[in-house]
Amino acid sequence: MLDWKNRAASSPDGTDKTAELGRERSSSSLIGRALGGLLGVYLLVTLVVGWYWSQEPGAFQVQQHAQAAAQQAQRQMVTGYTTVETLKQVASTLLDKPGGYLSNDLAPPGLWLDNMPNWEYGALVQVRDFARALRKDFSRSQSQSTEDPDLAKAEPRFHFDHKSWALPASESEYREGIKSLDRYLARLADPGQKNAQFYARADNLNNWLGDAGTRLGSLSQRLSASVGQVRLSDNQQVGNDAAESGLIGEGGVYETPWLQIDNVFYEARGQAWALAHLLRAVEVDFADVLAKKNATVSVRQIIRELEAAQATLWSPMILNGSGYGILANHSLVMANYISRANAGIIDLRQLLSQG
Repeated sequence: MLDWKNRAASSPDGTDKTAELGRERSSSSLIGRALGGLLGVYLLVTLVVGWYWSQEPGAFQVQQHAQAAAQQAQRQMVTGYTTVETLKQVASTLLDKPGGYLSNDLAPPGLWLDNMPNWEYGALVQVRDFARALRKDFSRSQSQSTEDPDLAKAEPRFHFDHKSWALPASESEYREGIKSLDRYLARLADPGQKNAQFYARADNLNNWLGDAGTRLGSLSQRLSASVGQVRLSDNQQVGNDAAESGLIGEGGVYETPWLQIDNVFYEARGQAWALAHLLRAVEVDFADVLAKKNATVSVRQIIRELEAAQATLWSPMILNGSGYGILANHSLVMANYISRANAGIIDLRQLLSQG
């Protein structure tokens, strides 16, 4: 019986089938472990790279950067140079920070990240608003004057789809916008060029601040909606009894979806970062206007609130506790800074509109 079993386990040519199957299984197991190990290493590397790419860019010294850029390009510092150079640097940071521009990535780890793309979009909104103000207000003496040709090319470039990855990619469009800004800046700094102007007037500044205040007001509402928000209808009448007057009910309760809370938070961080730099540049180029209106302190107060909104976040995730609950609510804290900055802009616009 034992001899029969040994013969059955062997092939006609004398090879041992059991040993051959064992070797095949061992080889498959080794390949599986190797692939698993490679996958684990890949995931670990992408995790580390994704963490590094998610670090928000730090602040830069606006006036020192503008002076260094002018010296390198051998250009003269004129009114408006600091503001336009700051806009260029803010836009360039979106493209040149660690990981580059992530909003249109199609491969990991950029594909898996959402905090930094939302931060990028927030900063891009402020770039777009200022590029539009530069085209229609700051570079024109009056409403009937001709717009600057380079600024007319720059603004639509920055309004290009921020998620386009090809034909053309978002990065290529934004770099063309930066080049158009640089051409305008070169003409502005050239004493021989008379067709490039920058008018540091109170009315021009007031118009742009109106757009900035509208952005901050919208962000404040969206951040506050993290815990739910009752919005009233226009046709409701407020009486002595809140229940009868319709304060709660018909207007509806609006609440930011749970998966969108961190997106709104980081968009607000991006807008605050970009706006703080632009206001520091405005403080330089509009120094005389602000001094005459006694508004310099107001600008610095707004900048302080925006910079406080960018303080280091020590939590590994955006917490969404109730207003008076045990856990913090990062969105409400951010909404506080954004609302205070918006209130400062409203006061600043009133100062600028006074004679």
